[in-house]
Amino acid sequence: MRSIRAAATGAVTLSLALAASACGGGSSTGGGSDTSPKTLTYWASNQGASLEVDKQVLGPELDKFEKQTGIKVKLEVVPWSDLLNRILTATTSGQGPDVLNIGNTWSASLQATGALLPWDAKNFAKIGGRDRFVDSALGSTGAQGKDPAAVPLYSMAYALYYNKKIFADAGLAKPPATWDELIADGKKIQAEGKQVLGAEGSNVSENIHHVFVFAKQHGADFFTADGKPDFANDGAVAAVKQYVDLMAKDKVIPQGNAEYAQNQSVSDFAKGRTAMLLWQSASANLKSQGMSEDAYGIAPVPVQSGAPGTGTQVDSMVAGINLAVFKNSHNLDGATKFVKFMTSDAEQKILNKAYSSIPPVKAAQADPAFSTPANAVLKNTLATSAAALPQVADESQFETTVGTAVKELFADAAAGQAVTTDSVKAKLQKAQQQMPAK
Repeated sequence: MRSIRAAATGAVTLSLALAASACGGGSSTGGGSDTSPKTLTYWASNQGASLEVDKQVLGPELDKFEKQTGIKVKLEVVPWSDLLNRILTATTSGQGPDVLNIGNTWSASLQATGALLPWDAKNFAKIGGRDRFVDSALGSTGAQGKDPAAVPLYSMAYALYYNKKIFADAGLAKPPATWDELIADGKKIQAEGKQVLGAEGSNVSENIHHVFVFAKQHGADFFTADGKPDFANDGAVAAVKQYVDLMAKDKVIPQGNAEYAQNQSVSDFAKGRTAMLLWQSASANLKSQGMSEDAYGIAPVPVQSGAPGTGTQVDSMVAGINLAVFKNSHNLDGATKFVKFMTSDAEQKILNKAYSSIPPVKAAQADPAFSTPANAVLKNTLATSAAALPQVADESQFETTVGTAVKELFADAAAGQAVTTDSVKAKLQKAQQQMPAK
């Protein structure tokens, strides 16, 4: 998902959304129309350092779209802390936008509501064809075997950002390649009076992304092969414990980060307080906060041993933002034109450069602007060592329940309470009990 989002809390249950017959900015019958051909509403996710930054990035592009088509776009940039709830509420109330950004991990969950326009061959043809998009991005657009519920807009991957001066002062010549190396490096960094690794302990989505990667590195997953929740298996428990232990046991994540949920860890890194940061496509965010690109390096996220790759060497989830259309929009034709515009080669270059993300459109991704050293790490990660979160209907609730469990475990660690295998397993069992009955 996002570049700099806060937690997506999903308090509106997906079971209510599944019952909806009305959705989006269109009619209560659930069918799309073109009765308002001159206007569109667009919910954009917060990708920049602030909502205002997003308006500055998107405003000129939306003006360009209006000049080309005569369609005025009403923009609202929605914080990540509100976005999933807003979307689910829209699927039940019928009060929503025509076009919206969604975290790619939610694609199958929102697809299950029936609220989103399916991107079948006919609809893909209207925007230049499915073949324009890279396969890894298309893999997080909905349930396998079904027409995608959304179209890829921005692609991202996690990387390890490290402060070159802090590393040099600590006598460290290179970034850590494994978690053991990171913990050992942390002791040298702390001896220089600096914090080691930033995290967002109260950010539900961030928690999910990291424990998902740790689970892959333990050869585990949070769902069975047939899509059933399996949160408390031994590998998943070990994964969650290892992540929380970075604070509770290894002391490389500061205790205060247990309360972080609004990108404070990014600010700490940009201001030179913290030596390392695990983040998605952070370069534009760091630049907006005054950090020179020369001040930091970027490397793959550590693995258990060896180097990133497939299988247990996975070091990122396939992150990204998709663009979806409520299928009962009052301007279905205009909404499709807007998706075509936003995913055009030219706009993909402009927007992904602004957000330091990777274009999911092949022609745009090949542009030299996306061949910087930082982007080379991200592109290689997406191509060789990233895995998609499960595209199952219960995925958004998984993010909420397990992400909250990890948040509670970080709070325990910050309070000095023991984080044990049993306490982790109990939290995950409780999370699984909160999932919908099958």
